[in-house]
Amino acid sequence: MRIFIAFEGSFEPFDVSADVTVEAVKLMIKDYFHIPLSEDKQGRRYLELMYAGAALKNSWSLADVGVSFCSTLKCFLKEEEKPTLYVFNAVTQETMAIMENISLLGKKVSDLRTLVTLKCGFPVSVYCLRTPERVEMYDCNSLRDYQTDIGTTLRLDVWDGWKEFLMGCLLGQKLKVQRYLSKEGPVLKYQRRVALYIAAFHGHVELTEWALQQGARPHEAVGVHPYRAWCHEALHADISKCPIHAAAEAGQLLILKAFVNCSVLCLECTDAAGRTPLTIASKHKHKDCVLYLLSKMWSTVSFLKISVPMRIYIKIKQWILRAQSHSLHSSRLCRARVFGAKVGDTVMVDGFTKPKMTSKSWHQAENKDSRSTLPKLPLLMEHTASRTPVNPLAISQPDTKEQTLKFPPRVDANTSSVLQEHQHQNQKKVIATARKKEKLLKNAYLPQVPLPPVSRAGYSHPSFYYTPSADFLRKSSFASFSEHSGRTPRENAIYCLAMASAFKEKRWLQQLGIARALAKKSIANLTPQGGLTAENPPGIVL
Repeated sequence: MRIFIAFEGSFEPFDVSADVTVEAVKLMIKDYFHIPLSEDKQGRRYLELMYAGAALKNSWSLADVGVSFCSTLKCFLKEEEKPTLYVFNAVTQETMAIMENISLLGKKVSDLRTLVTLKCGFPVSVYCLRTPERVEMYDCNSLRDYQTDIGTTLRLDVWDGWKEFLMGCLLGQKLKVQRYLSKEGPVLKYQRRVALYIAAFHGHVELTEWALQQGARPHEAVGVHPYRAWCHEALHADISKCPIHAAAEAGQLLILKAFVNCSVLCLECTDAAGRTPLTIASKHKHKDCVLYLLSKMWSTVSFLKISVPMRIYIKIKQWILRAQSHSLHSSRLCRARVFGAKVGDTVMVDGFTKPKMTSKSWHQAENKDSRSTLPKLPLLMEHTASRTPVNPLAISQPDTKEQTLKFPPRVDANTSSVLQEHQHQNQKKVIATARKKEKLLKNAYLPQVPLPPVSRAGYSHPSFYYTPSADFLRKSSFASFSEHSGRTPRENAIYCLAMASAFKEKRWLQQLGIARALAKKSIANLTPQGGLTAENPPGIVL
């Protein structure tokens, strides 16, 4: 069978058999055109064959996909870069690919965390990165210090008890976020800022409105967890990022409008690098956001007898706020401004305290805290028999032999007969209730649409041969197919139809034929002889 291969402007004929695989055709094309192919840790160069608008897999044969005499196949040389690193998110249970230059491995962990924040939308203060051996990675160290190589999968862990809260923020579910809020005042304020940041990044309007109503401000930095507030000198620089910066990075125009309407100070809010939301939006090429921020920055604020440019108005407002805060602090001479942790606060010391960022669920963290905060003291036992001093160690471990046994009170014959009759009636009631519930459960599974009446017509039905052995073989073949292929026959049919639908240039009946051929081949590969079994023809699978 002769086919034609179109590759980079050339059109060459190839003589192949109908049963040849796509992989063999690629090898013929590689040898004919002298194409260098490679595959390593950084990427690979490979050939891709296209027929009728679909990419052909290496395991397919030409006859399976309907390639006939004088058909034309398009060949492309593709280059694919492999991710430098992978990061497994413990909250979403997904793996993120970090597509950066290999020079990333020589940088610090803080640089990697900046890229991870742009991928998932979490503030840098709510998570930490760990090696495959679960060793925590600190921002001041480089990735080489942890023997990080190309293709390594790191793990993203969050604060214990925060998984459900962060998942609600990612999905924009306000009720779920409210349910898993902390009961501690400082942690609660921090969680509100985190919720506003994540909602701004992912564009959840309802959650954004709720966070603004709770007191979170779009131009206020997210900051760090109160447990880490004491070590402000060694923290990541991105803790100064605000929700307005997250909205500008993600290009969320509606969130930007809501933030600017809430406070015009968002327009001049800068991050650690001194970038405004306009600078960030232009860097990430969000045209609509750039135009909106430009129009706001060059607008004017009108009063009764004067109009002030927006930049001047923002500076005046900032000056007034600084003056108000200064007067507030100066009026409280006895109270000095305290940075970091205070006496009685919980603190975390890297490398010394037990880590609290292990991605435990809310229930696990809550149960553990409740057990630790509510200790139970042993009960004191009254030793009336002896006046010897009581050993405190013996009190904490009471002896079961000294415990007095309480026997049931004596009853006469009449009372016992009444009790037995009462128990018998209770048993009857329980049995009747159980049967009633069982009947209700059976009725719940009945079809909602009534079945048609039994047909009593006199016409003859087609002959149907049924044997228990044939039914057993059919069921066993379906079970063996599901066991070896990992899919049920119905799922296999859906999969083959989905693969065949990629041939968009073919008619629907031709796509159906390709799907039948793929299903037949998938079944044939599971049989010992490589052929179809009589109990599982392709018509049943599709």
